[in-house]
Amino acid sequence: MTSAVTFASGKGHRDENFPVASWLIKPALRAPVLAFYRFARAADDVADHATAGVEEKLAQLGRMEAGLLGETGASLEGEALREVLREHAVTDQHALDLLEAFRRDVTKRRYADWADLMDYCRYSASPVGRFVLDVHGESRTTWPANDALCSALQVINHLQDCAEDYRALDRVYIPLDAFAAAGIGVEALGEKRASPALRAAIAGLAQRTSDLLARSRAFAGQIADRRLALEVGVIQTLAESLVARLLRRDPLSERVHHHPVEMLALAVRGGLGVAAGRLRRAAGRQPGLHGSQG
Repeated sequence: MTSAVTFASGKGHRDENFPVASWLIKPALRAPVLAFYRFARAADDVADHATAGVEEKLAQLGRMEAGLLGETGASLEGEALREVLREHAVTDQHALDLLEAFRRDVTKRRYADWADLMDYCRYSASPVGRFVLDVHGESRTTWPANDALCSALQVINHLQDCAEDYRALDRVYIPLDAFAAAGIGVEALGEKRASPALRAAIAGLAQRTSDLLARSRAFAGQIADRRLALEVGVIQTLAESLVARLLRRDPLSERVHHHPVEMLALAVRGGLGVAAGRLRRAAGRQPGLHGSQG
């Protein structure tokens, strides 16, 4: 049986910029969420491996897909996730969509415009949230808000790491038309500090990301599961804070990521905001309030 362990970066769910299967969600559902994360982490490590060749990477991603689809002996990671999906009656389409994104990471290093980038996020980001919603038994009417939030998280990560992605992988997620509009080329990402033109391009993309977050602001209120709603509220608050930083900070030379204490304070604020909203809605539904009759 083939494993992706030889491609492993050593990163885990605690190294991510946003919570993954935090203590907020139901304990019984953390295991399947972490299983999905481990599959995604393994595929991401394959795509980002510094020395493996394109064909080698694509072959390993193909083996992971084969294991996911039931081929015995193809991939430890694929078979492990397949069993989790079977146990929880969740479709394998979310994982298949992720593999499509990682294949693009291997073969595609530039994105033409915002629509091109959003199409990538449809495969690289949205399936993660959709899986979590499905494993919680949530309505798929939540998907548009989920997709907006997940796409925003993906773009935030791209903007925070734009210099590192360029220098280490020659991968650029900032759309080429944003560089063209600023009168610069992608090589601007190789400088120690962002030029005013690059800062303006990044700020423009951060503003478009803020628009995505405006569309996802109602997401937590659409979720039936109280604990999952709290986690989504925390993530929304963290994302809004990071976008605000990207509007005023240079990711090439300044820290954008939150310190642990900052993350905790923002998490508490986000969770309390969702909890208060749910209490208000519950009070509004009680008989006798706002003119209602018992």
